[in-house]
Amino acid sequence: MVRHRWATGAAGCALLAGVLAGCTAARSNLGTSDSSCYLALPTATKAVGSHGRLHGVQRFTLSALRKKAPRLLHDLHTTAPGTETVCLTAFTGKFTAATVSDPRGGSSGQLAVVVSTTPGNHLLGTVIFTKAPLHFGHSHAG
Repeated sequence: MVRHRWATGAAGCALLAGVLAGCTAARSNLGTSDSSCYLALPTATKAVGSHGRLHGVQRFTLSALRKKAPRLLHDLHTTAPGTETVCLTAFTGKFTAATVSDPRGGSSGQLAVVVSTTPGNHLLGTVIFTKAPLHFGHSHAG
């Protein structure tokens, strides 16, 4: 009887440990589909010369970006061969074509959107806007 209780207790502990490990593994990233784009932050920060404040990060396929922000894609004028997914890293501040790397879009504005490939973090361009072409925030539940 004591052995049975011990075995049941051990099985319960193992089950609990497995459940807790699963919860930890599920939270090892930022919990968003944009997590891979956070690897592009150093590239994006360098592209805006460390000016401005991080506004948001989003990952898009080129086809989704074409539908949601055709002007941004048009201002970019180029894509790297074989690139299907890009990261958009937005910064707010005062930007001019002279203060960002590979400037595209307007000559000055309060928003700079750095577009880079994922994976690889290759800079495709920095598009300057006066008004955001996309919503870079996300809603929180709870």
